[in-house]
Amino acid sequence: MVAAVFHSPLPDTSAPLKRAALSSIATKSIADPARSTGEIASKDTKKSVAKLPFDWRSLWLKVVPPILGMALLVGIWQIIAMGSKGTFPTPWDTGVQAVEIFSKPFYSNGPNDQGIGWNIWSSLKRVGVGFGLAALVGIPLGFMIGRFTFLNRMFGPLISLLRPVSPLAWLPIGLLVFKGAHPAAIWTIFICSIWPMIINTAVGVQRVPQDYMNVARVLNLSEWKIITKILFPAVLPYMLTGVRLAVGTAWLVIVAAEMLTGGVGIGFWVWDEWNNLNVKNIIIAIFVIGIVGLILEAALIKLAGAFTYEEVKA
Repeated sequence: MVAAVFHSPLPDTSAPLKRAALSSIATKSIADPARSTGEIASKDTKKSVAKLPFDWRSLWLKVVPPILGMALLVGIWQIIAMGSKGTFPTPWDTGVQAVEIFSKPFYSNGPNDQGIGWNIWSSLKRVGVGFGLAALVGIPLGFMIGRFTFLNRMFGPLISLLRPVSPLAWLPIGLLVFKGAHPAAIWTIFICSIWPMIINTAVGVQRVPQDYMNVARVLNLSEWKIITKILFPAVLPYMLTGVRLAVGTAWLVIVAAEMLTGGVGIGFWVWDEWNNLNVKNIIIAIFVIGIVGLILEAALIKLAGAFTYEEVKA
């Protein structure tokens, strides 16, 4: 018995300690599983960010081409001015004149002698009124033409007949009916702005998926619910495209209309400067007209982009 007890193996007292240590390590790793991986990922991210080079090529393609285009324009302008022997102003002389004009853009010395700021503002007001009236009439009419086949067949030939007519051809009609240059100019803006909004809105309504309309019939929705809940969200991108085209056309037309009707406006300002043989002011007005049109176009493109959604492919 003594021998049996003596030769029996002694208990391993270190085994419980080892198991406890391993259990503690496992518990920490389970309690915070993302700690080690997060530290590794953050280190890798920092390394990748640190190694990411600056995209000089993208900056080059964005900045250099516009600068070269403007330099080409100024160069051609300078060559023409040098060949005209003083009858055509140089870019430098025009720039000096522009600084002088824009130093006092809102002076007023009478109805026919006002700063360029007042002329731009008067033209924008005419465009805003004519365009607003065209939107109030054209957008609902476009919805109805696109929604109802009878109205589409009724107004289709009229739109095809009247849309190609030059906007300035409508100006004498406005002068005859409204007996004034200001309302005639607004009428011209109205008639040239309404066609893009009617056509684009009608096309947008016609391209609404038929499944949407089938669901509306199943739910027995009213016509007002169909327009506000189904058609309007789907047609909005098309409608904004028509609005953008209409604004661009209106800004083009108002300059020509004001040349013919007179009064305060950027178009009349150009014509008045021509009568005074002030070519530098005419060139300044051309740049102002282009910049204002560019701003209007960019603002409406930004607005249309906010309501345009791309289909997500599975």
